[in-house]
Amino acid sequence: MISDRLRQWSRFVVEPIARAMHRLGITPNALTVLGFLLNLINAWLLATGHFPLAGILILVFSALDAFDGTLARLSGQATRFGAFLDSVLDRYSEAVIFFGLLIYFTHTGRREELYLTYAAIIGSQLVSYTRARAEGLGLPCQVGWFSRVERIIALSLGLVVGWVRPVLWLLAILTNVTAGQRMLHVYRLTQSQPAPGAAKE
Repeated sequence: MISDRLRQWSRFVVEPIARAMHRLGITPNALTVLGFLLNLINAWLLATGHFPLAGILILVFSALDAFDGTLARLSGQATRFGAFLDSVLDRYSEAVIFFGLLIYFTHTGRREELYLTYAAIIGSQLVSYTRARAEGLGLPCQVGWFSRVERIIALSLGLVVGWVRPVLWLLAILTNVTAGQRMLHVYRLTQSQPAPGAAKE
């Protein structure tokens, strides 16, 4: 996935900035909450039709997500609640961005884009849920084409260059395909494992 490569390439930029944030007294959880609040601005921009600006700011604000985890690790402030909060607010951030699009397409009567946005919301949430549920069962599940980073990049570029409908088609299809890939992956993993509580022969 692109996200794995980006983490490797961006280490040399992210870590020095994260150390500077720590010296300024910024906490990882505060950074996580700030990222969500800034995405509320993006939702408003999308709802009012300012697509190119929203596309740029989605990339900028989403970059904060690269810093909170690194800041937590470097400052020794990594906690289970922090990881939980980060995951939950990531889902909320993505949802409010799509909600802004829903408002715009509803007001402008663009039904095709409206339905595609609904499909993209469902697929995006299921991509995250399938991984979380699998890992809750103790199964690795980092497979698939369209993780959150890929979705953010695709949507941002589509908004900036004016390819909103094609990108929504891409998101609507590939997010749900990715969820399907993860379901198939978990199915294959579980075929060689006994069900919890299954009687041993």
